[in-house]
Formats: sequence, C-alpha cells, structure tokens
Amino acid sequence: MAVTYSTAVKTLRMQAVADAIDAGASAGTLEIGTAAMGTVLATFALVEPCGTVSGAVLTLDFDPDISDTSADATGTAAAAQIKNGSGTVVISGLTVGTSGTDIVLDNTSITAGQTVTLTAGTLTHA
Repeated sequence: MAVTYSTAVKTLRMQAVADAIDAGASAGTLEIGTAAMGTVLATFALVEPCGTVSGAVLTLDFDPDISDTSADATGTAAAAQIKNGSGTVVISGLTVGTSGTDIVLDNTSITAGQTVTLTAGTLTHA
C-alpha cells in the first residue's frame, strides 16, 4: 500500500522545500538543462522568498516572468534543478516544457546567447 500524507503534513513539507531554496547567502537559482542535466542551458536567479505554498503545492514566484537574457549553451531543454543561495542542489529531476510540466518555459529548443523566459513553476507533493 502506498504511503499517504495528510494535507497539513504535505503543506509543512513543501514549506520546508521553499525554506531550503531560500537558505544561503543569496537567493536560489533554477537551472534548465539537457537530459539528466548533462549540459546547463540557462540559469535563472529566483526571488526571495522563492514562492508560496498552498496545500501540497509550492508555486514559484515568476511574476513577472523571469528570463536568462543570454543562454549558456545550445540544446533541448529536458530537465531542471533548483539550488539554494549557497549553490547546493535542493531539487533535481524537475520536468520542463511549454505546458503541463513542473517548469514552463517559452521554448525547449535553446541556442547559446538567446533569451529564455520562464512563465510558470509549480512543485507538487506526491
């Protein structure tokens, strides 16, 4: 049988994730990369606090949309990870795409030097 958490516990756990992202000397970062983060394509500075928790969902604060005005490399965006302000990976294995994924961006085909824009980010407790 699968483990089931109460909504209150899910909320506490997702707030702990948000707090971990916000830990460190500066705001956290979100990196978009190729499969398994083989190559980092773009890096985004997050605001602090990084977002808000409601129930089992952490909604990242991308209002207004955030951009990397000069992508680091060329490739197809397939994964994302979030680091805290000290550079420690807090979350990895995030899905990316133009809709229906953890991290929503304007285009998954990225060319070095182009602007890449994030439009939404939601992390849901399983």
